[in-house]
Amino acid sequence: MIKILGIVLVVGGMISLVLGVFGIFGSLNVVSPWAFAIVGLIFFLSGIGIVKRKKDTDEV
Repeated sequence: MIKILGIVLVVGGMISLVLGVFGIFGSLNVVSPWAFAIVGLIFFLSGIGIVKRKKDTDEV
């Protein structure tokens, strides 16, 4: 269950990071590209950490 959360964080982080970088360099009009980039980086790194460190068991 926690690995699913990690994968969701990784995918969401990638999407947000891409939107932020495109917004920063001007090819996409996003509300606040720096916020997207920072939040995307945090989500991506935390998701990678969860997927990397947790064992593949279904313990609650």
